[in-house]
Amino acid sequence: MATVEVPRLIGVDVGEAQRVARASGLVLSSGAQDGPPLSELTWPGVWVVTAQLPPARTAVDRGSVVLVEFERLPGAGGAGDREPRRPLPAPDELRAEREVPQDSP
Repeated sequence: MATVEVPRLIGVDVGEAQRVARASGLVLSSGAQDGPPLSELTWPGVWVVTAQLPPARTAVDRGSVVLVEFERLPGAGGAGDREPRRPLPAPDELRAEREVPQDSP
């Protein structure tokens, strides 16, 4: 079987790491065999690879699995951030759009 060199994935966002691994003929995994796929574990937001096994520049068989650990970048946002958040008005500022006359039934 053909061998390939494991690329350095540490510091790369998980989506890009998956593309690089696939282009090298490798499979990226979190190591959770019965868990959700890597794409579900790293959504939403931006997640970065913090560790990999085997290490970069190791020769492995094409199709081998590279295990990665990852963490979310703080403040990187995500799909849930669709509009800017505004502070709520103070309770004494809430008024009806239309004044109702006092003598109405």
